[in-house]
Amino acid sequence: MKRLIAILLAALLVFGLVACGNGNGDDDPTPTPVPDVETPTPDVDIDVDVDDNLADHIRVALVAHSPDSILDDGSFNEGAWQGVTRFLGAHGQPMSHAEFFQPHEASDEARVDLISDAIIEWGANIVVMPGFHFANSSAVVQEMFPEVSFVLLDATPEGGPEANTAAIHYAEEQAGFLAGYAVVMDGHRSLGFMGGIAVPAVVRFGHGFLQGAEYAANELGLDEGEVTVRYTYLGNFAPSPEHVTMAAAWFAGGVDVIFAAAGGATFSVISAANDADALVVGVDVDQSGQGPSVITSAMKELGGSVYDMLTDFMNGTFSGGVLRFDASNNGVGLPMANSRFENFTQAQYDAIFALLANGTIVVNNDLGDMPSDVDLDLHLIAVTEL
Repeated sequence: MKRLIAILLAALLVFGLVACGNGNGDDDPTPTPVPDVETPTPDVDIDVDVDDNLADHIRVALVAHSPDSILDDGSFNEGAWQGVTRFLGAHGQPMSHAEFFQPHEASDEARVDLISDAIIEWGANIVVMPGFHFANSSAVVQEMFPEVSFVLLDATPEGGPEANTAAIHYAEEQAGFLAGYAVVMDGHRSLGFMGGIAVPAVVRFGHGFLQGAEYAANELGLDEGEVTVRYTYLGNFAPSPEHVTMAAAWFAGGVDVIFAAAGGATFSVISAANDADALVVGVDVDQSGQGPSVITSAMKELGGSVYDMLTDFMNGTFSGGVLRFDASNNGVGLPMANSRFENFTQAQYDAIFALLANGTIVVNNDLGDMPSDVDLDLHLIAVTEL
């Protein structure tokens, strides 16, 4: 069977179905399009028939995008894994029903091979793929294994999801809005935003952050320009001494809080903040454990969405398509229990969250690399684009 899969993978590569990675897979978030050709399906007998509430049938594979992508990454892998472990615990299942897999290299070929091994050799019947790196490989495996269910976080398979793939997206603009609103309500007036690369998710985080700060400034009756925001992109998602230096310079220049929506580069900003006794808004998951500088985190409820998909799979109601998680289904938020606000209260958070959830507040999620590219209706806060 392994030989059959190897032959099929070789054929896929010849016809251009799998695009090679660019080294570490972090610098170029734009996937290479996969041609619309028929993909052969291996003759594999995979038992995925699950009766109602029979969680003991589930075998969950969480796959990483590269050898450097670890389970305890303080980001997507860790957040998704929390959903897996919570599900197994809730249904009295052993941790042996879930496994974390890492590819031997950061390429689409290696990811397809890894997922195939997880299904054929280990017996996975539902596979969780965190991040945009899987846009190409998910398009291949969803056709290779039509009886297996796939959960793709923060991306859509190239060409669209099949009936066996749930492509989950999050309202980053709402998470960013909550963070910007909270820090201004807490009393901070000199803010910063450092994104990794201007990909859609990062842009929505940043634009939402500005709109939340604007909303709070208006609610507090602040003067025009009383809240200032430095806004830039770092050019990558990797931690580096250069990112530490830039963040340290911003803090030395008077910035109180930096929202770092930058993947691994966020940890560079947190490091600078810990040294400068300054503050950072974390991203994607609750990053309060990274140090006392993390005032809060603009969270995607990765664990909650994975838990929901596993529950649907267990109950036989799993369905593919593009799904959106936002405030209306508790798909985004701030970790108030672990936030380090001095003035912003739980009651204030609940009130603003409810306005997002019921649609009273609609956050602009139009795309444009810089805030000036989009009409964000900013009148009170002063934004400096760098």
